[in-house]
Amino acid sequence: MRKIFNVSADCKPDLHYMVDISERLQDIKELIDRGEYFTINRARQYGKTTTLRALKRYLKEDYTVISLDFQKLDAAKFRDGNVFSLVFASYFLRQIKREATNCSDRMKEELGALEEIVCKGSVTFSLFELFVYLSQICEASDKPIVMMIDEVDSAANNQVFLDFLAQLRGYYIDRDEVSIFHSVILAGVYDIKSLQVKLGPNEEHKTNSPWNIAADIDIDMSLSKQGIAGMLDDYEQDCRTGMECEKLAALIYDYTSGYPFLVSKICKLIDEKIAGSPEFPGKSDAWTKEGFLAAVRILLLEENTLFESLDNKLIDFPELKQMLKDLLLNGRMIEYVPGDIGIRMAVMFGFAVLNKGVLAVSNRIFETRLYNGFLAEQARHLEISEIAEEEKNQFVGVYLCSI
Repeated sequence: MRKIFNVSADCKPDLHYMVDISERLQDIKELIDRGEYFTINRARQYGKTTTLRALKRYLKEDYTVISLDFQKLDAAKFRDGNVFSLVFASYFLRQIKREATNCSDRMKEELGALEEIVCKGSVTFSLFELFVYLSQICEASDKPIVMMIDEVDSAANNQVFLDFLAQLRGYYIDRDEVSIFHSVILAGVYDIKSLQVKLGPNEEHKTNSPWNIAADIDIDMSLSKQGIAGMLDDYEQDCRTGMECEKLAALIYDYTSGYPFLVSKICKLIDEKIAGSPEFPGKSDAWTKEGFLAAVRILLLEENTLFESLDNKLIDFPELKQMLKDLLLNGRMIEYVPGDIGIRMAVMFGFAVLNKGVLAVSNRIFETRLYNGFLAEQARHLEISEIAEEEKNQFVGVYLCSI
């Protein structure tokens, strides 16, 4: 069966057309080789999970990689430290047994000791005790252990998660004296170092400071023109459309700035919607500039998971919405100011990028959709205002007549 362009969940090399990210994986491996603890923070559907899964395969010769996903744990598991410790231990054991299949006798003993605790379901198993066992397992492991946690946002508004980070931090600082994970990667939308959480009904928001050991990373996770062209080359080998891969890749990049979801979505629309339509009957007709523009028009008018997520952010953060309105409708130049929450959110959620210290919308697709949405909203408000004024005048006229 021929591969397809994927826009849901992670991309799998055997099933989906993908951009080669081996250079990105090597850059991340260099951080891991140095024993860094770091975060990968990008907007929704920016390829974080795909990158983590590819990284796990990339590292398997040199490391034992434990890959966890906090989205699989319901919120109740993070409300109590003892419950979380048991659930985490169970999850960790399940994953490490898959990865460390030929472990030493000592490693088996340490895993067995932790498994006994989990089976007993002790109500007094604290985070401190959990990390004692994790440290012993790391010490007994034949290979250095790398822990990757995806969707950490799912837990980040809970005190237990902050306590978990604090334990990681403590062991990281003492790693010359006690064994612990060689490297830890946390992935999510939010910047873990700047997350604020509500610890109680009468307490102020506090900053997520226990993760101040995280290394600063500057890894570009957008897709390059060359990478997109390589993906189109793979497709062309299967389908023989006669497309000019480099020119189409440049067009796709020009409109998306390499945002992974948008790149794949446009390709998927051309392949599955545009090709075979009355205007573009064959694949050779669809994989052209005209076919590309037709796909962009469909994309701008549709509702999809990415656009829904962005729309929700505009509702949740009115100050972010106003800033984007000022940028697009009023032409205001917004310069970067360190600590500005609005700018940080705009970049973190993928709406905008910083270009030489000035805020700019991330790509032409976002710019067009936001602009159209703001204009439509303005028109609706104007229409409502005019109707209200007309009804007001009618009411005043009726009132005067009655006098």
